[in-house]
This record gives sequence, structure tokens and C-alpha cells, in this order.
Amino acid sequence: MRNRRAAVVALMIGSLLLAGCAAGGGSPSPTGSAAPTGSETPAAASECVGDPDAVIARTADLPSTPMPEAAASAIDAAAQQGLKDAAAPGVIVGVQSPDGLFLKAYGVADPATGEAMTTDMHHRVGSISKTFTGTLLLQLIDEGEASLDDPVSDYLDGVPNGDQVTLRMLLNMTSGLSSYTKDEAFQKSLFDDPVRVWSPDELEAIGLALPPAFAPGTDFDYSNTNTVLIGKVIEKITGESYDDVIRQRIIEPLGLSNTVWPGTTADFPSPHAQGFTLQGNDATPDSPTNATEWNPSWGWTAGELISTAGDLLTYARHQATGSGLLSPEVQRERLSGFSDYSGYGLALTCAGGWIGHTGELPGFNTIMFYDTTTDTTLIALTNSDIPSGDCPVGATLTDNPASDQPCSSPALRVATAISTALGHTYDRPGAPR
Repeated sequence: MRNRRAAVVALMIGSLLLAGCAAGGGSPSPTGSAAPTGSETPAAASECVGDPDAVIARTADLPSTPMPEAAASAIDAAAQQGLKDAAAPGVIVGVQSPDGLFLKAYGVADPATGEAMTTDMHHRVGSISKTFTGTLLLQLIDEGEASLDDPVSDYLDGVPNGDQVTLRMLLNMTSGLSSYTKDEAFQKSLFDDPVRVWSPDELEAIGLALPPAFAPGTDFDYSNTNTVLIGKVIEKITGESYDDVIRQRIIEPLGLSNTVWPGTTADFPSPHAQGFTLQGNDATPDSPTNATEWNPSWGWTAGELISTAGDLLTYARHQATGSGLLSPEVQRERLSGFSDYSGYGLALTCAGGWIGHTGELPGFNTIMFYDTTTDTTLIALTNSDIPSGDCPVGATLTDNPASDQPCSSPALRVATAISTALGHTYDRPGAPR
């Protein structure tokens, strides 16, 4: 049980790898040093996105016509092989580029009924929520309501080292504040009662009661506490609820009609798939748990958003270019603010020109990447967060579909296969490059 609870810390924060899985991760490793941050840009940050101005200049919409047959066939074959090697019942894949649009669903949404996955299904996208939260804070900075180098103590009381922890450090995970998901009592409470409603105040209190991992700005540690604090800063500056702010500033302006902020409810818009996990008190490698109705409020601004493949295709490119969201000046800083080690920046990851984020909640795994070198967006959504491959004992299914391959979460396995078919293989941040 202890290992299963530890796994939730990795999966649910949406950036670490399940149970220490050493390869295939879509985001930074939890250990090691990042370049010091603060008022300066991290060393070698400009290397990941080669030409930020060229990315920012992409303001015209991409075509929504079908991709040419050859390109579509290559993506289709890669998606099918990726799902075959993944521990997931189904996947939704979206790829959009100057060549057109590919959008297709594979496998089943509900193994009990045989219901097929469909491209319009809603999905819990986990830590992709962090990119929305980060964008909202950057909008306020863009408007002169705050500065990246403001200490969090200007907005919130009671934060350890709050006069030294800056808003930049909260965004790029160098604050040293420990993630509340690492607290064993929190994990026990979550798994004992997965439908419980958690308040932001509870999450903040748990995280701030943990000892800081390091002095502010001296290292990297992915922490949900950082993004919960950003959510509170947003509410403090605007005087509005996070629900209202995200709707008014991102969801409605970009026309994300299928993107939903659930708040305190576990309600899940239809259609949606059933999501399966090995996390929790009852799951075993032979019998995963259906976590579809688990309440996501424990993730708040760090992880409870619901969206669809179509909406994420739209959002991912706007996020990458800044179009409709941020000024060129602030977007340029965002595209130049990645740590060379962790690949993490201002609520985005970057590796080899691919920028975006992973997202994981029990039962669901999401990949949202944008290739800055080719103007291509890649989305993969699986109704399982169970990895496959050479993973630690108990971390994957007994019937492991890829035992001879490196350990990988299901959406990442599919997305990596597709990226290779596109001619630019995604390599996780922190990997040699």
C-alpha cells in the first residue's frame, strides 16, 4: 500500500513519473538541480525554443481540413502501435499542422460495455491546468498588476520564506515549497475517501506545514503547492473567483466551449470515458480501480480542469504563440524561461523545441505538446494513468503490454510514437539532448 500511495504523488502532480519510472516521462525528474532563478533567466534557456519571435508571429489559424493521406496514415499507424504498447483501454489523438488536421479515437471508453472512444469525449486533464493558471498570472503581469519578481508575501501571508519566494519561482517550481501531495496524511485521506471535497485553504495549509525542500531559487522541485498559491494570488489581485477569471480570460475568448472548471464537484460532462488506475486502496495489477467519479477538488488550480482534444488543440497553439492571451514581450519571456536541466519554465515544459505539459489524475493521462520547429500541435488523451514497460513491481498491469520497453505513461507512449512518425521525436525534459 505504501508504494501505491507514493505513486499517487508522482502521477497526480502531473509532472513526475509513476513509482520512480525512469524513462518516458513527459516532464521533469523530481531530483537534481536546476539553474538558479530569480530575476535572471536560467542559463541555456534560449536553446530550447530556437526562434521565439517566429513562434510569436504565428497568428493565423491553422487549417482544419483533413491531413494528406500519407501523413494521416503514418500518424494512424503510430497511434495504433502506441496504444497496443500502452496499458490503456483507449486513446484520443489530435494532430494539427500547416498540412491540416488529424483527429481520431481508438479503443474503448468503457471495457464493461464495449463503448468505443469518440473524439468528442471530455477528459480530466490534470496538471495541464497549471498552464492555464500560469497564463492567467502572466496576463496580470502583462497588465501591470504584478511583477514576476514580486515576493509572494506582497499578496499572501504565512508562506515560509515568503519575502524571498517570488511569483517567478512559483511558476518555474524553484520556490522550495513542498507539494501537499507528498504529505502521507493527505494521501491516506484522499484514498480513504476519494469523493471528498477539498478546499484551497486545506491544500495550502498542508503544503505550507511541510518543511521547505531547499532555499528559494536554488533548486527545482515540482510542487502542487506552488500552483495553488498562484491561484490564490490571482484571486487576490482580481477580487474574483478563479472560476470566473479562467472563464472570462481564457475559456470564452478562445472559444473553448467544451472546457469546464468543475470547482468542488465531481460532475463530468458527457460524453466521457471511464478512467482506470492502480492508485488507491483497492487496485491491484490484476484489477485496476475505476476512478472516473473521484472528486478532483484536491487539485484545484494545479489539476482539476476538464477539456477535450479539440479544445486542447486550439489552446495549445494559442499558449505557444501567445496569440489572444499575452503580449509579444511577455510571451517572449515565457518562451525563453526554461531550465536546461528540468525543462520547466513559466508553467510550461520544453524539450527539443516541443513545449507544453503533461497531465495526470487517477484514471486519466493527457499529453499536450506543441512543436515550435514545425508549427504542429500534438494531443493524446488516455482513459488510464497506468504505465507500461520496464516499470517497478506493482506499478503496471500483470499483463504488461510492453515489458521489453522503457517504462512510460500511456498517453506519453502514444504521443512519442506519433512524434517519431512526424519526424521530430519528443524526448523528455532532462534527457540528454
